[in-house]
Amino acid sequence: HTPRPPREPPPCPDPATDSTVDPCPAPESLVVLFGATAGALGRDLGSDETDLILLVWQVVEPRSRQVGTLHKSLVRAEAAALSPQCREASGLSADSLARAEPLDKVLQQFSQLVNGDVALLGGGPYVLCTDGQQLLRQVLHPEASRKNLVLPDTFFSFYNLRREFHMQHSSTCPARDLTVATMAQDLGLETDATEDDFGVWEVKTMVAVILHLLKEPSSELFSKPEVIKRKYETGPCSKADVVDSETVVRARGLPWQSSDQDVARFFKGLNVARGGVALCLNAQGRRNGEALIRFVDSEQRDLALQRHKHHMGVRYIEVYKATGEEFVKIAGGTSLEVARFLSREDQVILRLRGLPFSAGPTDVLGFLGPDCPVTGGAEGLLFVRHPDGRPTGDAFALFACEELAQAALRRHKGMLGKRYIELFRSTAAEVQQVLNRYASGPLLPTLTAPLLPIPFALAAGTGRDCVRLRGLPYTATIEDILSFLGEAAADIRPHGVHMVLNQQGRPSGDAFIQMTSAERALAAAQRCHKKVMKERYVEVVPCSTEEMSRVLMGGTLGRSGMSPPPCKLPCLSPPTYATFQATPTLIPTETAALYPSSALLPAARVPAAPTPVAYYPGPATQLYLNYTLAPDDYTNLMPVGDPPRTMLQAPKEWVCL
Repeated sequence: HTPRPPREPPPCPDPATDSTVDPCPAPESLVVLFGATAGALGRDLGSDETDLILLVWQVVEPRSRQVGTLHKSLVRAEAAALSPQCREASGLSADSLARAEPLDKVLQQFSQLVNGDVALLGGGPYVLCTDGQQLLRQVLHPEASRKNLVLPDTFFSFYNLRREFHMQHSSTCPARDLTVATMAQDLGLETDATEDDFGVWEVKTMVAVILHLLKEPSSELFSKPEVIKRKYETGPCSKADVVDSETVVRARGLPWQSSDQDVARFFKGLNVARGGVALCLNAQGRRNGEALIRFVDSEQRDLALQRHKHHMGVRYIEVYKATGEEFVKIAGGTSLEVARFLSREDQVILRLRGLPFSAGPTDVLGFLGPDCPVTGGAEGLLFVRHPDGRPTGDAFALFACEELAQAALRRHKGMLGKRYIELFRSTAAEVQQVLNRYASGPLLPTLTAPLLPIPFALAAGTGRDCVRLRGLPYTATIEDILSFLGEAAADIRPHGVHMVLNQQGRPSGDAFIQMTSAERALAAAQRCHKKVMKERYVEVVPCSTEEMSRVLMGGTLGRSGMSPPPCKLPCLSPPTYATFQATPTLIPTETAALYPSSALLPAARVPAAPTPVAYYPGPATQLYLNYTLAPDDYTNLMPVGDPPRTMLQAPKEWVCL
């Protein structure tokens, strides 16, 4: 038999000629959702990290303009204490919340009731509609993350009624400043002023606003729901990237073992940009408890700032504004080798530290074993090397999934040859930072002048006309020192107070004071030695300018005399500085602490003399030290008062700038 030709499909109806076709097809079913926590309400909802206590919802069928049954459910909160604002607005009590169902049970009931109402109204798939972003982004998702709950798929997309209203009525105030009451007032809707049931009035008014908006034909209304990312996506960042400063925050106080996934989980509900978590490293290449986070837009950044002092485990995390330049300096890179290494998406990165210098790809792959294969074999390994090609003992490895990475982490402190190897979770930003640290070119322009103008000359001398204060409280100021010295403060030279900072740019507990004569310095030491300042006793030791220089280079100075520094290189006395006419460049201490001295100063065999930057009296009295040492001399350095060690570590008084 000859087969029949295929039947042609009927022509699509034309909205211009067919009156039965809706020119603006209605969206899916809408579930109007309102919620409240035991703490702040309104714009600050979720900013105080309190638990959800109430959900109110109602289904709206846009095509038929029908609405379902209004539902209200209390949620049991772990901390039943209600804020005065919540108690007054809701009329709820701790006893009523104690009898409520937990959040996971309430979410199950929510799904069952919504599905039943949607089926009853003849609707299809539904999308949530809320008044603003706070309920989902700042309350439900963070709380579900803390309680290890898996939210249904419907909670990862929603319509923001404020934004939908603003698209139709753009002449009103900005979308973020709208409220349910102002939207109803602008539309001239009559609301039930007698309704005093908390949450019910809000849902009824939102439904009325939606039904009024649906009367106005628009192809953009309820067409593009906002999406909440399910997981954080890793990725590289280039030094050439331009990052909007309105999208970046700095998180401080992170546990040292936290990964980029842990940071992204802290900001659960907010959309972090791809590769937008950059963990910061200190001068020793270890994590310093800070991270820079980049979000997809400024609204997400503003919500992230509301999580200031929220908790990650038992630690509270501080969240501050940051700039795009700071993010690029930390996360950006220029190496093509690193770009190729990080070009593979959805890979878990681990850092290996302490490798033998002779170890190659075969040795590392054999150390990890067949149970945790590296993605791409040898191509999935990135060895960190000095500019001259010498290995540093660090490497990075890529793994295809979390299970393989967990298997590799079990090899932590396993032996490779005669050395134990440390394994840590890592990030793309950390790969860039570590490689930048060993790059051949400087990351910042070479300094050719002191960081600040020098208002005085610090002359070298052997006369013991200075005193060293050791053991100061970290909060001590110049005024505290003057009060501590008492009558001896009258014998201090102009500009003679020098506060010493450590490598991180923070007070080290030391200070040097230049007195008018050696006799005055000795008298001050005898009078003030081991006096108490803010519950700490302070040692006061007379010294000369030359001894002060030697101490700052790593030597020790006690009541019994001077011990030379352990460095083989000669120590220079501070020279007299000339006045610089050019305006110097200021580099933040936090930024400078991220890089070794070789990235900031020209290489030299002899360490540069200390550059004191002191103002007396004044609040910014600091003593910075510029130095550069050859690699062979690193093993000869040790902090003041510590036993000799062979690891790379600069004296505590040094500031790497």
